[in-house]
Amino acid sequence: MRKAALHNLGCKVNAYETEAMEQSLREAGYEIVPFEEKADVYVINTCTVTNIADRKSRQMLHRAKKRNPDAVVVAAGCYVQVAADTLENDAAVDLVIGNNRKKDLAAILEEYFSAGCASDVIDIANTREYEALSIDSAAGHTRAFIKIQDGCNQFCSYCIIPYARGRVRSRAADDVLREAERLVQAGYRELVITGIHISSYGADMPEESRVGMVDLLEMLDGVKGLARLRLGSLEPRIVTEEFARRIAALPTVCPHFHLSLQSGCNATLKRMNRHYTAEEYAAGCALLRKYFDRPAITTDVIAGFPGETEEEFAGTAAFLRQIGFYELHVFPYSRRKGTRAASMPDQVDEAVKKERCAALLKLDAEASLTYRKAWLGEKREVLLEETVVLDGSEYLVGHTREYVKAAIPCGEDAPSPGEIISARMERMLTDEVVLLAR
Repeated sequence: MRKAALHNLGCKVNAYETEAMEQSLREAGYEIVPFEEKADVYVINTCTVTNIADRKSRQMLHRAKKRNPDAVVVAAGCYVQVAADTLENDAAVDLVIGNNRKKDLAAILEEYFSAGCASDVIDIANTREYEALSIDSAAGHTRAFIKIQDGCNQFCSYCIIPYARGRVRSRAADDVLREAERLVQAGYRELVITGIHISSYGADMPEESRVGMVDLLEMLDGVKGLARLRLGSLEPRIVTEEFARRIAALPTVCPHFHLSLQSGCNATLKRMNRHYTAEEYAAGCALLRKYFDRPAITTDVIAGFPGETEEEFAGTAAFLRQIGFYELHVFPYSRRKGTRAASMPDQVDEAVKKERCAALLKLDAEASLTYRKAWLGEKREVLLEETVVLDGSEYLVGHTREYVKAAIPCGEDAPSPGEIISARMERMLTDEVVLLAR
């Protein structure tokens, strides 16, 4: 029996696809071992979102070959898609598999062992087929991700992903539903909807048979035994009155929404080729707060985008305070070869980016603590996930529907991971964890 080890780099979509590839290898008779061990096959699911991600992908490929020079090292995914020629000439890499061929990993390996094929990278820009990947189990025991689409048509000026992932391709709703039913039957209480640009789900379907994002959520809400449905990153423009009203009527949908912002300044948003204004974004947040009680709204922010002046940055910071986010994911602008932003004038100095990131991270710490504290004294439902040690004591830790982390002391009468309990949010155990009353 051959041994295979897999390593994932990048986003939640990549993580889902790595789990699907691992499952396919296991079904093909491979023994799956940790990446740190000696294996016959190493599969690295690469990332290309930044130049640093490219470098990390190359490093992991070389690390695998060094661990076992006789192993077959497989480079898969996004970095492969944009740098196939480079990797095909890399002595550390034996096989390159682009996006939309990960489902065929086991068959490609079989062909390699018998005939010595070298690569399988399609022209991702011209494919319209959704890659049929699925999973029956996930890395955790309570929460699983479901990928519903691939590709992106937005072409933000800083982003390489449309070139690595291709155009929007939606997964058939019936296929999503079947996977959700399998995962719930396997014991998963919460499902997280993920994809490259999930707000575009259904956009590539024929109009007469189109299933939109809300339609899909309504179908999933009917899965027997499903406790929670959590949404991945959303395009701000998807939040209309109808969208907010319809999802608010679904008992499983968690009041936790990640609306990608990137900048609170309209001039910066225009240079980024984002297709909304700060005012439109704020209107979407207001709609969510109209239909949900104190929803957790989180976002991404890029600091130091080309041309961002001190005034523009100050405008973004003011906008973030105005909205009142639960959490901010802060990134310094990373110059990515192959994108329009890489050649823009007025690139911001790295020291300035670092300073601006620090200011936004401070704002994030203040805002997230304020949001968590607002729930103290109230009863909330918590899905318990795992046992952790905090300040020298063992606690069962989980999340509320708003994704606030909460903990309850372990003991003889303590509940088990996978259970949903209703308990009062007593006090802050740490700045990031709320202690639940026993």
